[in-house]
Amino acid sequence: MLAALAILVGTVVLVMIDRSGYRDAGDATAADPYGHVSLVDAIYYTTVTLSTTGYGDIAPVSDQARLVNAFVITPARIGFLVLLIGTTLEVLAQRGREMFRIARWRKHMGHHVVVIGYGTKGRSAVDTLVNNGLERDHVVVVDPSPEGLAEAHSDGLAVITGDATRRDVLRRAGIATADQIIVTTDRDDTNVLATLTVRQLNPDAFIVAAVREQENAPLMRQSGADSVIISADAVGRLLGLSTLSPTLGRVMEDLLTYGEGLEVAERELLVSEVGVPPQSLADQVIAVVRDEKVYRYFDPVVTLLARGDRLVVVRPAKELPWAPRPGTHNEDLATDLD
Repeated sequence: MLAALAILVGTVVLVMIDRSGYRDAGDATAADPYGHVSLVDAIYYTTVTLSTTGYGDIAPVSDQARLVNAFVITPARIGFLVLLIGTTLEVLAQRGREMFRIARWRKHMGHHVVVIGYGTKGRSAVDTLVNNGLERDHVVVVDPSPEGLAEAHSDGLAVITGDATRRDVLRRAGIATADQIIVTTDRDDTNVLATLTVRQLNPDAFIVAAVREQENAPLMRQSGADSVIISADAVGRLLGLSTLSPTLGRVMEDLLTYGEGLEVAERELLVSEVGVPPQSLADQVIAVVRDEKVYRYFDPVVTLLARGDRLVVVRPAKELPWAPRPGTHNEDLATDLD
């Protein structure tokens, strides 16, 4: 639009400079028999010419004015129309893509993931979910910013544009039927209010929320978050570890980086692992989840693994024969036993 305005203004200036070569046939009077062109006439002539309306009441009469029209104003007219039509088509196409993604997402409405805030943390969270097998059609982004909208569109995600603290916006995102909600805006107060609203609309969803400051974590939990990630403390702890031990810092960074080196993962217990100590498995077990409680691998309660346990392990990011992942080697899961 700015470029189109520049063409408009530039053409007006060009006509005014060479106004002696133009004649306003529709404004010729006894006082002005030659129909001299004024600034208003130049603006009028420019608008009707660039829009290809061309009433013909103001026309170039000198050879110089006609050459300028042929080689300057005509290309400017084409550029002007291309800019306007291109901008209109881009807006319509963007809205069309958004409506298509929302319509496609609504087919999968229910048991989906809602990501509130699509900044650096939100994008990383979605990448992790997608890399672990979640379909993009099952992710809905809620973000009020044009930048977040553009990023989510480029990543092929359905987007609801608006303030996540408003109930109508959250309802459009299908918050009531979502299984998980990730709250990660740039402000702690917005995160708290969004979490509180989400919890009221969906009492059963699992909510993961991010806060910048430790002091806001209790308030976030009181608002209904099941898991709270303190971003400032996590970064500070990683900085401190890297300062004390660069090697330890690199290992921690490796654990947090998906798809390379080592990774932390949760998996089901295999049939062959029932009744076995956690330390004896091929995977490096760091925790055992039993009856929805997390135990360290050395806790006496989980000395021997039992049916129904889930394991939190450290293993290579790439599949290796000695680091089995459930479903990749046709293993029997302990949960499949009758």
